[in-house]
Formats: sequence, structure tokens, C-alpha cells
Amino acid sequence: MRLWIVCFLVCYSGSVIQAASVKLADGFDFPVGKPDAKKYYKARGMRLRPPVHFGEDWNGKGGGNTDLNDPIYTCASGIVVFAHDCRGGWGRVLIIRHAYRGSDGKVKYCDSLYGHLRTMSVKLGDTVERGQQVGTMGNNRGMYAAHLHFEIRHNLSIGMHRESVPRNTTNWADPTGFIRKHRTLKSGFKKVKLPMGTFKEYKGSKGL
Repeated sequence: MRLWIVCFLVCYSGSVIQAASVKLADGFDFPVGKPDAKKYYKARGMRLRPPVHFGEDWNGKGGGNTDLNDPIYTCASGIVVFAHDCRGGWGRVLIIRHAYRGSDGKVKYCDSLYGHLRTMSVKLGDTVERGQQVGTMGNNRGMYAAHLHFEIRHNLSIGMHRESVPRNTTNWADPTGFIRKHRTLKSGFKKVKLPMGTFKEYKGSKGL
């Protein structure tokens, strides 16, 4: 389902998206073995000091390429703001943007990234539901053993330019800790505005 844009700027060269109307996430789950990552393990966690690793690597317990083509799920409802084959060390990458209510009652936002995908079953601008399959586990054309690189960011400006912001927990969330803290959230039926157009394009791709 294509997203409904509620605020936009139209010009002769196209439309610059400013915001979209979405429902609040009702919680967050793990992106593999939904909802609790059964039969998978975290091979590598987040580390913001050298050697830096901005997210988590998830592998099937069988090891090697036994998890190749396994389903990858969105961790929460949201909107696809990036869907591109970046090649290089990345392969196919999705970034999904979420709105959720924090413990202080205020609406907050985050991006989740899914890297090294073999296939993508959603495209730029699609709305997704919590636990919906969005792709399959890949190995970046044989560069690695199959695994999912997974990130959650508080800062919506990062996109594919990870060195553009300081390496701290203001900008980055520890994925497992974040999911465990936000498994069940109040959502309701009222939609909220989700900021869009917050990060730069990447190697010819177009992001929302």
C-alpha cells in the first residue's frame, strides 16, 4: 500500500515530501524469527567505540548460509523511506521510519535499517505493518556468510551516511535493548505526522 502524503511542496521538477500521516507503532519485535528471534543468534552487537559497529548482525543458528533466503520482518509499523541496492559492502538495504509514543507520553520517531538483503518485497513509499515480511536474508552476493545487519537510529538524518553524526546513544539505539524496552506500546487510531525528506540521497538512490 502506497503511503498517503499529507504535506508536500510541488514544483516543476517534482514533489518534495515534507511529512506523511501514519499510525503510531503498537510495539517493536525482532526482525528475524518473529517475534522473539527464535532459531537465530546475535553474532555481533552494537559498538560505538573502535572497532565501531553501528548495529547488530543476526545469524541463523545453523551457521554459514543455512539462513540464506530466510524471511526478514519489519520490527514495527511504519513507512519505507529508503529501498536501494547500494552494492559495495552493503547490497540491498531498506530503511523504515516509525512513530511511537515514549514513556513520557510524547510522540517520538526512529529509523530501522535492514542490510545485506537478498530480495526486497517492499518499495520506497510503502506503508508496512509490524511483523510484515519486507525481504529475505542475503549474503551480499557471496561477500559474507548470510546474515542480517540491523540498526535502529534516533536521528532521522543519518540515512546511509553513518559518519555524518557523532557516535553516541543520542543518535543510535542499541537494537536489542530498544526492542525489549518497547515491546508493547499505546497506539490508538489517531494518526500522526511523520517527518520525511530528512537525509541526503545515496549514490543515485532517492529517499523520502
